[in-house]
Amino acid sequence: MGSRRRRSGSFSFMEEQPEEKEEEGELQWPFGRLDALGRDELRESAYELFVACCRFSQGSSGRAPPSRHPADGGDSGGKAGAGIMSSTSRVKGALGLRARPAAPMRTMVNSGSPVLLPSAAGTATALSPAGKPKQRPMTSAEIMRQQMGVTEQSDTRLRKTLMRFLVGQVGRQAETIILPLELLRHLRPPEFADSNEYHRWQRRQLKILEAGLVLHSWAPCDRLNSSGLRLREILTASEVKSIDTSKHSEAMRTLCNCVMALAWRYQNATPVEACHWADGFPFNIHLYLSLLHSIFDLKDKTVILDEVDEMLELMKKTWATLGINKMIHTVCFTWVLFEQYVRTGLVEPDLMGATLAMLDEVANDAKRPERESGYVKVLLPTMASLKAWAEKKLLDYHEGFEKGGRIEMMDDVLCLALSTAKIISEETSSNASVGMLVKDDTGGDANDFSPRNCVERFIRASLKCAFTKAQEKRNGKVDSRVVDEEDPHEGLIKLAKETEELALSEKENYSPLLKTWYPNPTAVAVVTLHSCYGAVLKQYLLKTSVLTNELVRVLHTAGNLEKVLIQMAAEDSVGTEDGGKVILSEMIPYQVDSIIFNHIKRWVDDRQRMARGCFNRAKETESWNPKSKSEPYAESAVDLMQLAKMTVDEFFEIEEEAKDELGRDLADGLDTLFKEYCSFAATCGSKESFIPALPPLTRCNQDSMVAQLWKKAAAPCTVGADPGLVLVCRPSPAPGDSTTNHRHTASRGTQRLCVRLNTLHYILGCLDTIDKSFSSHCSPLPSHRHFDGAHSSIHSVILHVAEIAAYRLIFVDSSNSFYDSLYFGSVYHARIHPTLRVLNQNLTYLTSVLTDRAQPPAVCEVMKASFGAFLMVLLAGGSRRAFTRGDYDMLVEDFMGLKQMFLGCGKGLVAEEMVEQQAEVVEGVLALMRLPTEKLVEDFSIAACEASGLGRSLERVPMPPTTGRWRCSDPNTMLRVLCHRNDDAANRFLKKAFELPKRR
Repeated sequence: MGSRRRRSGSFSFMEEQPEEKEEEGELQWPFGRLDALGRDELRESAYELFVACCRFSQGSSGRAPPSRHPADGGDSGGKAGAGIMSSTSRVKGALGLRARPAAPMRTMVNSGSPVLLPSAAGTATALSPAGKPKQRPMTSAEIMRQQMGVTEQSDTRLRKTLMRFLVGQVGRQAETIILPLELLRHLRPPEFADSNEYHRWQRRQLKILEAGLVLHSWAPCDRLNSSGLRLREILTASEVKSIDTSKHSEAMRTLCNCVMALAWRYQNATPVEACHWADGFPFNIHLYLSLLHSIFDLKDKTVILDEVDEMLELMKKTWATLGINKMIHTVCFTWVLFEQYVRTGLVEPDLMGATLAMLDEVANDAKRPERESGYVKVLLPTMASLKAWAEKKLLDYHEGFEKGGRIEMMDDVLCLALSTAKIISEETSSNASVGMLVKDDTGGDANDFSPRNCVERFIRASLKCAFTKAQEKRNGKVDSRVVDEEDPHEGLIKLAKETEELALSEKENYSPLLKTWYPNPTAVAVVTLHSCYGAVLKQYLLKTSVLTNELVRVLHTAGNLEKVLIQMAAEDSVGTEDGGKVILSEMIPYQVDSIIFNHIKRWVDDRQRMARGCFNRAKETESWNPKSKSEPYAESAVDLMQLAKMTVDEFFEIEEEAKDELGRDLADGLDTLFKEYCSFAATCGSKESFIPALPPLTRCNQDSMVAQLWKKAAAPCTVGADPGLVLVCRPSPAPGDSTTNHRHTASRGTQRLCVRLNTLHYILGCLDTIDKSFSSHCSPLPSHRHFDGAHSSIHSVILHVAEIAAYRLIFVDSSNSFYDSLYFGSVYHARIHPTLRVLNQNLTYLTSVLTDRAQPPAVCEVMKASFGAFLMVLLAGGSRRAFTRGDYDMLVEDFMGLKQMFLGCGKGLVAEEMVEQQAEVVEGVLALMRLPTEKLVEDFSIAACEASGLGRSLERVPMPPTTGRWRCSDPNTMLRVLCHRNDDAANRFLKKAFELPKRR
């Protein structure tokens, strides 16, 4: 892979390593930036410091004292066997690191041979004067040179320079020497391959001095410090060409003065015992880490060299100069182990194990009271970086540790996160001022590092991430928590299934590992998933206002998911302190049943409001005209019933068992609306408004108008032997009379009443269909029938409207040929035949505009109205109608014709029993008209006295009240027959008993 781009705000030795794998996850560099120095410059300067410190520890003679770990390999005059490495590493054994695979022993020529030839890995050969190579084992210092990539030419030049410098410096300590300055003083351009190489080398030494003395010095350096300013001027001057570093040059003298002043300056007015040019933070850590990175095999970056013990022992010699102690070394070594683990792609678990082992030592060191002030500067940023990396993995462990072998790695990462968190927590709790050194970018509380709280946070965060990714995958978009796809219903159902699978996967794969640190991890996981799905469900419900079967399916799926999650949480919480009460209390119920019920109720209410609106519009605009010839009923009723039927059909299409109660509410609401519509249809008046007012009771007399007409009439004809039966013949109606018109006489008002009847029967038919739907889907309550009130109301209103239509047809539309003309003047000349003809025409028209279901009750009411009108003619016909006993046969014949018209009016329109039942009243009244006057007077007197409570006393006959219900036993009916009886006996009785006036 290509070299990595340097990240802003961090510096890493992982840069510019094309042969290494891309690290998994960003590991933040905790030690600050050194902008002026590159990686190679630091590495070369670190090696120079390493060699110098080793040389000074041996003394000016350059010979290694007897030691188990020789400082370096010496020069060509050293012992051939000096520095042979131990085959077993104590450090690797303590850290549990595996041994390196067997390889040829690292060897080197025994003496300074003039020609070096490359050999196998870890070896070097030289040709002797005889041409035969001589080999010896490599020392730790020689291995360091190879590991740090320093050429033999540079190493030789460095060692020779140090040898010259050490002459006469017996006993001098390394920490009292400013190495870059001494190298500048003793190395000359001729010792380099060319001037450019020397210039680059000189620039590096000057930048090292600037970094150690000014930019990252041990003691704070004022930016206006004169020595610092002069050093920067020299550094600036060296950009174009090398400065003169000869012994007597002005530039060299200035450089020495300012460097010495800066390196030996006091801090807090306390004299220093050593110069400080490489022990400022973080410059010293950068140099030391450059050395520590050399412990890894160049061919297998996951392996630590077996010579690590001796190498670390040599690096220890730099501690005094770098201002490092064992505690700081432990932190740095921990960092290097873990950084290498990340750099190599997390493939070597031994490196993670070594890191965890070193963290135990770090934790112990952090508890010690005797610590240098600079230790915390190294400790906390390092721990924070390790913690941040681990938590970033754990906050989405479903992505970082997929099912399989990587789950085992999760345990190590979890230990890393908790160990570093504990160290940081203890450090910050004991020293609040260092809290600013810890930066928590993981979203958690920087002061809450308890293992239980950390693990709970990891579970919740990772489950949220996994859920969000599942949702984004389903929606095909990133960073979306809103359902916005073509079929959101199906998406929510599938998301619920994936959520359940995610919960089961968590329980099977991750919870067993997490249970070590948390008592009920599965419960926390399912509570988190429950909350996540609940949030999506809530957004979905906010966007879904229409009740559909898809919505019901989504809610049922959510309810089933909730049951599964609650069961898993309850099972995982068994045996915990509170039995899982606290964690389960976080699961806010979806309330699926309540949501479904409320949606259905809201839907029912909306539909009922729509129906109510339709009814209100009908009350304002309905004119009771037929919608069309094929639909002879009111348009408002069609709209209302179509809406009701559609509502009921859609309601029962909803796949929800809990809708029975709302079904009854819907039925009750529609029932009320239908009853109100019926009441609206019934607002068409009453039959009393069409019945003529009863004329005052009078008595017939010889001087009455009737008598005068009789005088002008033809001679009477005797019928039968009874002299009282006299038939008077009357002239025919004049031409142009309404009785000669052969067209129907039904008015527009009667037609609108017929539309009302059709409408009511249409509603009744639709209501039967709707009632069947309810009966087939939900059972009615005991002793209750769906739409019972509407059925009763409709039947009542049908009779009411039919009655009004019939009375209007008879007393208004047919009045000219019926009440106003029948028997007008005389029975003989005003028979019923013209009336029957008009009635027949009107009935024919009536049946043509009425629907089949509306015809029977309408014709039946017409029959009743006709019979009533016939009785009105006989009993309340006014002063221009008078009857004799001789009119009886003609009256009976006429009534039989009227009755026969209804008996033959279509098949089954009026039942014969109904006709006969209604005819009995008329026939009873006709029977009174056949009685002799004396008999009629006697029967009337008895009936009137009995009705008034006087018994059969005939001394004084009371005036019977007018009831309007004509029948043969009714005293008022008998009285009216007497009032219309044209003979002297009736006249005398009425005058004597009631003093009734004569007709005018």
